[in-house]
Amino acid sequence: MVFVRKVPTASGATAVQIAERVGDRDNVIEHVGSARTPAELVALLEVARARMHPGQGELELTMPAGPVRQGVITGKRCALLWQVLTSGFRELGFHAVGDDAFEQMVLARIVEPTSKADSVRVLEEIGVEHASLRTMFRSLKRCQDRGYRDTLAAACYEHASTAGDLSLVLYDVTTLYFEAEDEDALRKVGYSKERRVDPQVLVGLLVDRNGFPLQVGCFEGNKAEKATIIPIVTAFAARHSIEGMVVVADAGMLSAANLRELDEAGLRFIVGSRVSKAPIDLASHFRWHGDAFTDGQVIDTLTPRRGRNKDNDPALRGRAGVGARGA
Repeated sequence: MVFVRKVPTASGATAVQIAERVGDRDNVIEHVGSARTPAELVALLEVARARMHPGQGELELTMPAGPVRQGVITGKRCALLWQVLTSGFRELGFHAVGDDAFEQMVLARIVEPTSKADSVRVLEEIGVEHASLRTMFRSLKRCQDRGYRDTLAAACYEHASTAGDLSLVLYDVTTLYFEAEDEDALRKVGYSKERRVDPQVLVGLLVDRNGFPLQVGCFEGNKAEKATIIPIVTAFAARHSIEGMVVVADAGMLSAANLRELDEAGLRFIVGSRVSKAPIDLASHFRWHGDAFTDGQVIDTLTPRRGRNKDNDPALRGRAGVGARGA
C-alpha cells in the first residue's frame, strides 16, 4: 500500500516521502522534500498526494451563498429488494399465473407478513407501483377460477425435478387458527397443540429433501393429522406419474392403514416413532439384541402381512427359520 509519510531529520526539518509498505518494512519510493515551517510542510504534503494520484480532481463541496434550505424527500424505492423478490418469483416459474396483482400481494407479504388489506401499505413504503386493493382481493377469486394452485404446483415440480432429486419427499402438517367465533365448512375447532379453542384449518405440506415445497393441501380443522398424508402424497404421485418414491413422516402419521395404503400405491416410507411404540418385528430385535444402536445402524426385519409374528416367543428361540433378523 502506497502512502505519504513524514519523517523528522537530524537537522530538525521534516522530510516528506512517498513510501510503500512491504511486509513489515516501509520502502521509500520518492523523497518529496524537507519542510522547516508548517506552511512548507502543508505544501509538500499536497505535492506528495498529487504525485500519488496524478490527474485526480477534487469535488467542489463549497456551499452556495444564500440561505440554506432543508432537503425534501419526494419519493423512495427499495429497488434492490424488489428486484431480488421479483427475480426469484420468475426464476421459480411462478409468473406463469400471469397475474401482477397476485404477485404483488404475495411478495408484499414476504416483506412483511401482514393482512391482505395492509399489503398495499407495504408496497407503498418500498416504492412499488401496485394494483388497487380491490383488484388484489379479486385475485383471490381468480386463484380458484383459474387453478393457480395447479399452475404453481407444476412450477414447483419443474424446479425441484430440475435442480434436485425427488426420490425422497417429506410430509408434515401444521394448523392455522382464525380469531372468529363461528365455524364453517372448513374452519373447525379441533386438536390444537397450543390448546386453542378457535376455529382452525389443517395445512399439509410435501417438500423435497432440501425443504422445497412440492404439494400443499388444506383440510378441515377437526380432521385427524394422519388422515391427511395419503391424499397429498397420492395426488402428487399421480399428478407427475412418479413411482418408487420414499415418503418420510413423523410419528403422528403412523397408522397401519396409512402404511398399508402407501404400500399398495407402490410407495416406500420412512416413519419416525418412539422406541416404546416400535412394531412387533422391531420389538423382536429389542428383545433378543437389546435397544442400543450404533450410528448409521440398519435393522432389517420382516413383517407378516397376516397372522401373528412369533419371533418374540421364547419357546421358539433357536428353531430353524425363527428369530430376530438384524443387519
